Amino acid sequence: MKNEKNALRRLALKGASAAFIFGASGLAAADQFGMQVAVGTADHHLKELDFGLVWDPNLTWWPIGDWHFSLIGEAHAAWWHTNEGNVHENLGEIGVTPIIRFIKGSGSIRPYIEAGAGIRLLSSPAISSDYTLSTAFQFAPMAGVGVQFGKRQQYQAGYRFQHISNGGIKEPNPGINFSQLYLQYNF
Repeated sequence: MKNEKNALRRLALKGASAAFIFGASGLAAADQFGMQVAVGTADHHLKELDFGLVWDPNLTWWPIGDWHFSLIGEAHAAWWHTNEGNVHENLGEIGVTPIIRFIKGSGSIRPYIEAGAGIRLLSSPAISSDYTLSTAFQFAPMAGVGVQFGKRQQYQAGYRFQHISNGGIKEPNPGINFSQLYLQYNF
């Protein structure tokens, strides 16, 4: 009797595991993942190289003609370099940003506009002896434009304006503005 109960439990566990795996794989098939590389410039002779992992969970809503809104998630790791740096020539940055995109739903070239607000963590808030962002924790709102293209819509290219500041957590809070160009490949 005890062996039969254990066998039924194992069978139920295997069945539940299989259902979870098949269900999760179905959800993952609807998702699209991508890799992004961006270059940017800002005041204080800052140059930025940014690598991003992009997740498109295929959440769309509010269709307007052939256009719709979608939600995208991005995780970033970036390297900042300045030749003004008598404190730091190089800084690191990591962060995440949820993005709302208004994109054309069909066609070989699909333009879009986007906006998002994320958080960033810097390796140091000091860029030079006379310019500091005061805290390593920063907010990162951005807005941009771009196009999606390719046989499977697997490529994206765009421009973003990004403001980075600590939101008044600590003074001084001068913030910094980046202009970025990016390329993305979606798997």
